[in-house]
Amino acid sequence: MVNNAAEAYKRQQIMTATPEALTLMLYNGCLKFMGEGKEAVEAKKYEQANISLQKAQQIISEFRITLNMDYEISHQLMPLYNYCYDRLVEGNMKSDPALVQEAIDIIKELRDAWMQAMKKARQDGGTRNVQGDSYVG
Repeated sequence: MVNNAAEAYKRQQIMTATPEALTLMLYNGCLKFMGEGKEAVEAKKYEQANISLQKAQQIISEFRITLNMDYEISHQLMPLYNYCYDRLVEGNMKSDPALVQEAIDIIKELRDAWMQAMKKARQDGGTRNVQGDSYVG
């Protein structure tokens, strides 16, 4: 019963979140899955590592396809997303936690920058974003 309530709450959070908040949730989810994947690689639990790293790859793929290329920053983000995706694939194939850590470091930096941008947008009264076309306001 508690699990169902928690799932319902999580689902409601997602359904009512702004696009900016959803992007932050995706960054956090990606970091969670990469962390789980790295730990699983280190523990030689390769099947679990594969599952977690593939979930992170799916999130990075979502970032890539939702970038609004009308913004200059999107042209800077795309190679970073591509690099992280490639690090995860290679880290998974080679069972190398250092490669996964490279992706973690980059995504963490992007997540932190995104949080700062959200904070600044709230202070400035709203702005357009690069992860889609919605208006923050």
